[in-house]
Amino acid sequence: MLARRWESLILVLLVAVCVWAALGVDGFANTSNVSFLLLDTTEIALMALSMTFVVVAAEIDLSVASTLGLSCAVLGWLWNAGLSIEAIMPICLMVGTLCGAVNGLLVTRLGLPSLAVTIGTFALYRGLAYVILGDQAVADLPAAYTTPATQPLIPLVLVAALGVGAAVLLHATGVGRAVFAIGANQEAAFFAGIRVKRIKFWLFVASGAMAALASLILTFRYASARADNGVGLELAVVAAVLLGGVSIFGGRGSLPGVLMAVLLLGVVRNALILADVANEVLNFVTGLLLVASVLVPNLGALWRRRSTSQQEVP
Repeated sequence: MLARRWESLILVLLVAVCVWAALGVDGFANTSNVSFLLLDTTEIALMALSMTFVVVAAEIDLSVASTLGLSCAVLGWLWNAGLSIEAIMPICLMVGTLCGAVNGLLVTRLGLPSLAVTIGTFALYRGLAYVILGDQAVADLPAAYTTPATQPLIPLVLVAALGVGAAVLLHATGVGRAVFAIGANQEAAFFAGIRVKRIKFWLFVASGAMAALASLILTFRYASARADNGVGLELAVVAAVLLGGVSIFGGRGSLPGVLMAVLLLGVVRNALILADVANEVLNFVTGLLLVASVLVPNLGALWRRRSTSQQEVP
């Protein structure tokens, strides 16, 4: 019930911000700008899908943007080495999958906290990207891939298909119920027969793989493979997941809410950019929404507990 109320609030905010931007910001409602807005949220949406599972399981992956950057660097390096794009793409996906597997092994087998692990690999993967490609930009990518990536249809169909699949997996299967159970009470889930470590490991693997997929979309869209691609996107991904109603403590959340939050953040950022707002203000707004997404639900829960306890006192 709480998740549905939060989703309704996000939907109302999304509609209100869209109406405000369309009426008050020049150029927002243009077809070209709407297409750009939707494309600009594609990579965040892809990484937010897998991040939702991770956070529902009471973990976090702050290395997603660095994994994306490393995959981009590998793509550029292999393209310079003469490999075909068709051969490079599965290699990039494997790189992202391997990055996620490293995170998963450190968290599940060594028992390290995911926050500390992924802060470390956040720096490690980005540093490795610079080792591989340096500060150069590989821009002579084939038009057969870069041109479709600048059209909203293919990326949006991909996000929609994966979003529906992820929503069904999380909300309508035993795997999803296990993920929620792990986030709500890991020890109880273990004694209920749920293979906690195995599921968490594969959630991190999926997170790395989705970051690599996002790297392909981003690289082709900008027709440029760089080691610094995706810098700062981890903040937007985490903000979207938490703003979408996923509890930072795990055990609660929904994918529809997350996808609406991705759009909400994208609309806010796009409107502020068109209004010539400074980048520092954009970061401030993103951070403010991130804090609010954590603070408001917990204040609401505290208020409800206090109201219930007062009602029970004779």
